[in-house]
Amino acid sequence: MNHSSDTSKKQRIVIVGGGTAGWLTAAIVAAKHKVAMGECGLDITLVESSDIPTVGVGEGTWPTMRNTLKDIGLSEKEVFRRCSAAFKQGGKFVNWVNGDGDFYYHPFTVPLGYGRVEMAPYVGDIANFANATNFQQHVCERNMAPRTLSEQEYSSAQSNYAYHLDAGAFADMLRDFSKTELGVKHIVATVENVAASSSEHVESVTLNNGMVLDADLFVDCSGFRSLLLGETLGESVVSANDVLFNNSALALHVPHEEDFEIKPYTQATAQEAGWIWDIGLSSRRGVGHVYSTDFTTDERAEEVLRQYVGDEYGDLKARTIRFNSGYKKRIWKGNCIAVGLSAGFVEPLEATALMLIEISARYIAEQMPLPTSAMPIVSQRFNKQMNYRWQRIIDFLKLHYIFNQRSEPYWVANRDAASIPDSLKEDLEIWKYRGPQIADFSAAIELFPAASYQYVLYGMGFSPDFSLQSHFYNERDLADKVIKQNQLITQQKLSSLPNHRDYIEQWLAS
Repeated sequence: MNHSSDTSKKQRIVIVGGGTAGWLTAAIVAAKHKVAMGECGLDITLVESSDIPTVGVGEGTWPTMRNTLKDIGLSEKEVFRRCSAAFKQGGKFVNWVNGDGDFYYHPFTVPLGYGRVEMAPYVGDIANFANATNFQQHVCERNMAPRTLSEQEYSSAQSNYAYHLDAGAFADMLRDFSKTELGVKHIVATVENVAASSSEHVESVTLNNGMVLDADLFVDCSGFRSLLLGETLGESVVSANDVLFNNSALALHVPHEEDFEIKPYTQATAQEAGWIWDIGLSSRRGVGHVYSTDFTTDERAEEVLRQYVGDEYGDLKARTIRFNSGYKKRIWKGNCIAVGLSAGFVEPLEATALMLIEISARYIAEQMPLPTSAMPIVSQRFNKQMNYRWQRIIDFLKLHYIFNQRSEPYWVANRDAASIPDSLKEDLEIWKYRGPQIADFSAAIELFPAASYQYVLYGMGFSPDFSLQSHFYNERDLADKVIKQNQLITQQKLSSLPNHRDYIEQWLAS
């Protein structure tokens, strides 16, 4: 049954699958349309099975999550309480250059002077770019919070930040809030059959309790299985395995030691055939090893992970996750749109997974209710945007690898020009002479600003030859003022911001 030709009736959205993807989508759409008020043109039902576990390791977010949670109507303090949350102010990349203790930061706050003066030509040591133009690296190294107790929740006047979250608890919180506050209908059942009239249209889903659900729009949040878009509609995958080599991960939940600190950043430490993430929550650490089975064995990968966390945690059981890097060629096909892992997945290096869920859910919220005649147009535009975004994500992740100087076969292979996308090669050819600039990222659908590329490129030691355009760089006085101002702001931050763990404990107790 299709009600979309009659706009006087409510259009039905059926979300297949829970977890973070399903419940975040439901919450974003329901909050936008005020479904709980009963006056909008949408009816939202989420179906999830009680016996299908979620992947549940996506514990790092992007700063977009801050506004998403605020728009949904969640209290930031409640998010911290329910999800053992902590602040994330960026990423620290350890041993990615030569493996002898080197590190660089990708802070979430843009460089001081950003948009006024290109600072890179005036920084003596290009690898020190983030340090010279941004206070956030210093704050992170001191394990400080991004704001003081006097500032309001969701406040980020000077320090841009995201979150570290317990992924399972986050999904549970979104589920409870969506059901009680946002008007989302919830059915606990397993999908036994999907009926499709063609490769472009899902008619209905049949549940193991006998219910048959039709909808104007089906949202596939069934994870790697991709039950609707992949299995039923047969949508193909654009593989990125030839660019991003990692295909496996081992994950651990590591207890905090006594008198622990909570790192306000995600640490990614390069290993012989991959890298280890280290995420600090208020209740524990999430630690995992992302690696390529083409360059190491599962046994060796686990040995490397356990060496990292220490012998005292030898009884912890590691969870294994297999994946392929890539995305669906058409993520919105007919009346079915995939969100989350069912749409695609790449290694969790820059917390892109949850960001793409947010983007997809907002797009659904902004377009629905939707006449049948308009759906092909809207879906085509969405697919064009998402294809571009996936390509940019793959380029950006690859950027982290190609200037390494390590000798292991895995790292040597990552430097191979054959594994670098042509689009990234084109950017690098330009950046050899002037570095990434804001104008290079003017599209409204860009995920990462020029600053992100600058932090990674310069942090890896990539130094453009600015001499060809040296006549442009005549703002030494202004650049020196920016550097001095950054030093002053840094000292102010270091003397005024509280310890990260202390802030969380005092804030939640208030």
